[in-house]
Amino acid sequence: MADPPIVVKLGGSVVTRKRQAERLRPKVLERLGTELADPPTPGLIVLHGAGSFGHPGARRFGLARAPADPAEARARDRGGAIVAREVRRLHNEVLRALIDAGAPAYSVPAHLHARNREGQLAAFDEGPFVRALAAGWVPVSFGDVVPDEVWGQSILSADTLALELGRRLHARRVVFVSDVPGILRSPEPGPPRIFARWTRGDLPGLRGGPGAPDVTGGIRRKAEVMVALAEAGVPAGLVSGLVPGAARRALRDEPPPFGTWALP
Repeated sequence: MADPPIVVKLGGSVVTRKRQAERLRPKVLERLGTELADPPTPGLIVLHGAGSFGHPGARRFGLARAPADPAEARARDRGGAIVAREVRRLHNEVLRALIDAGAPAYSVPAHLHARNREGQLAAFDEGPFVRALAAGWVPVSFGDVVPDEVWGQSILSADTLALELGRRLHARRVVFVSDVPGILRSPEPGPPRIFARWTRGDLPGLRGGPGAPDVTGGIRRKAEVMVALAEAGVPAGLVSGLVPGAARRALRDEPPPFGTWALP
């Protein structure tokens, strides 16, 4: 791997309609695939969330918390298999969008290379990503159901993957592509006002936004990850994938003049 990679995480809220079960935004996904792949970005890693393909099932089967009793643990095993199957349907669509746009996308399922303990990441092997990058491919991974040393199975979010890959591979930057233009300053009506720069001191005042259930922490988790990345020396930003060209510009502009950014 000659140069540090850029890590892009496509939020489930932008590539799916999170209030409607298993509903893609096909035109948005197709455009984002083109923005990421044309022209090619050397050293690109793409991650994506589960959106309406994963969050409802994860909540239904309690995959983000400890099982309450043996009966729930048994149901959880079947539920984990169901959620993993549905998320892979979305993963195939993301791969299709990237491949159709000309990217040499290479699937790297997280459950083969990561392990949780009580819902928190306990072990992670970045080797498959490094090898894919060295071969000139675009490794693509996603929020997944992974083995859990205590709970049996639990959720590993794509936000956590972005944090681990950004820090371990000393990424040039990490870009979160969402359905909002940045981290909102207030929930008041009218044109959105966003933070241009984001720091640890801003975290206590952050309020979660409205929307469909999110078992992986929503905007607060992304804000925390952005701060952690910046403190590790990796620029991290949040931009809107609903604005044509924003994702493409976030890969190439130095420094980006839009969205919310946590900088070293």
